[in-house]
Amino acid sequence: MGTLMDVAALKERMDSGKRTVLLDVRWVLGDPHGHDHYLAGHLPGAVFVDLHHELADPSVSGEGRHPLPAQAALQRSARAWGINDGDTVVAYDDNGNTAAARAWWLLRDAGLEPVFLLDGGLAAWRAAGHPVESGEQAATEGTVTLGHGRMPSIDMARAARWAGQGILLDARAGERYRGEIEPIDPRAGHIPGAISAPTGENLAADGRFLPAAQLRSRFAEAGIDGGTAVAVYCGSGVTAAHQIAALEIAGFPAALYPGSFSQWSSEEANEVAVGAAPGGSVGA
Repeated sequence: MGTLMDVAALKERMDSGKRTVLLDVRWVLGDPHGHDHYLAGHLPGAVFVDLHHELADPSVSGEGRHPLPAQAALQRSARAWGINDGDTVVAYDDNGNTAAARAWWLLRDAGLEPVFLLDGGLAAWRAAGHPVESGEQAATEGTVTLGHGRMPSIDMARAARWAGQGILLDARAGERYRGEIEPIDPRAGHIPGAISAPTGENLAADGRFLPAAQLRSRFAEAGIDGGTAVAVYCGSGVTAAHQIAALEIAGFPAALYPGSFSQWSSEEANEVAVGAAPGGSVGA
């Protein structure tokens, strides 16, 4: 099963009338205007997906900033987006797919196949000279039935032990990993034992994923060779899904820690490390 669909393949599908559900997941930390950006211009026929309310459940406490939605809630959303069983789904955003990967992971976890990320996102579509639409796209109610648990994940207790048995990757920017800044979570630093692997380094300058061979080399530097279990976290479990997509392209399976550092740093009993080394300087 592929992870990515390029612009040429998507355009061919659309021109030939092959049923394709397009999900616009416009979200960036610190920018609450994703829907406005969607209204200003999106791929023809794409429906807007609200990351905060549809790809997360803000009513849940203690599970980090973006708790995973319940299966029934995700199914309601997927049907509202117009998805039927057997549909091909392509998700994208305008920030290297760092938000769209959340939709990709959730739908894959729910057993939906096939679902892809549009490589390069909206920028690649525009760069190819293809048109965009403005305004709201209404979808016909879908009939998809979703499951749960098809993608591996770990909880906070397993995250605490993970570095002792496998490789735990921190997908946030390096300065957040090192504890130099923390714009939103209670404490700065990283989970002790985690290795820094910023999500942005999965991408080329044009926002497309690096080729598989380059991604394999990147992850090999973190000690990943396919023989050791890998888990990934970020701030709230969103961009960590992007890291999992990159690992999949490279040929490595990985588990998601959905609560991520927002959950970890909120628990006073959890130690937090600072500095460039996985162990760093550890404090409560």
